[in-house]
Amino acid sequence: MQAIFDSISTQLGLSQGEVRRLFHGRGRCFPGYEQLIIDLLPPVVIIRLFEAHPVALIERLDQFFQQLDETIKPDALVVQHRYRRENSVEIRWNNGTVDPEQLLQVTELGLQYHVRPLKNQNSGLFLDMREGRRWVRHNSQDKRVLNLFAYTCGFSVAAIAGGASGVVNLDMSRGALSTGRENHRLNQLPTDQVKFLGHDLFRSWGRLKREGPYDLVVIDPPSFQRGSFVATDDYRKVLRRLPELTVDGGQVLLCLNSPELGSDFLLQLVDDCCPEFTYCERIAHPEDFPDRDPEQALKVLLFQKTG
Repeated sequence: MQAIFDSISTQLGLSQGEVRRLFHGRGRCFPGYEQLIIDLLPPVVIIRLFEAHPVALIERLDQFFQQLDETIKPDALVVQHRYRRENSVEIRWNNGTVDPEQLLQVTELGLQYHVRPLKNQNSGLFLDMREGRRWVRHNSQDKRVLNLFAYTCGFSVAAIAGGASGVVNLDMSRGALSTGRENHRLNQLPTDQVKFLGHDLFRSWGRLKREGPYDLVVIDPPSFQRGSFVATDDYRKVLRRLPELTVDGGQVLLCLNSPELGSDFLLQLVDDCCPEFTYCERIAHPEDFPDRDPEQALKVLLFQKTG
């Protein structure tokens, strides 16, 4: 277990009070711990288990965090047993400063986000997309942005903070969009040029076209969500619409978080569905998400409409 403790200590030292992945077993760089990840959402630490682990492992991790110096010791430790259907969230300890029913404010790249780490399996901010949000913030000045599968609108917050002239967020979950609206207010960002559309994407093409065209489109769908989006079936339907949604010279950020599908899947789809878009680059993966095979990790690919 020393490798786990070393990773936690290193990432705590780099966190500087911001959200951070403390241990990333899913990247298969730590044999025997492939189904364990640990996240820091200050002041909460979340241990996520994707299969049953020995109780002794949890107890040793508990002791490790309990014994940390008070300056970096978390206020609460949560274990999520993601393999369970019921009783999946276990609060190991909470010193009382974190209310499970309330949204918690955390920081990433200097921006604030609301999360609910003691209540929901998905806290409200996917940490592996940090570099994607960084890129959007640095490349949104005066651009009209479309954010598809917006969830809690992290890309929108980054875009408006980066000077975007407007953002259209679309997601089926009105609750997630409501949190997204609060994320903008939390950062004191103007929302008069931000729209939050709680619609089914595949029934909203006309509305999106009327709101456009867009200089930048971000597509960050779930890899597999029955009744909503299945990458192997539905990504093609989205890409076919890109030419009519984007301006000449417009950029598209395509995201895919599926170990089974590599970059070639997206590259081939773009070539088949919208060949006027040219591949530019792959956005760097966060350093706190080491992966033995980058093609099984999150893919964030940038394309530009060239003809």
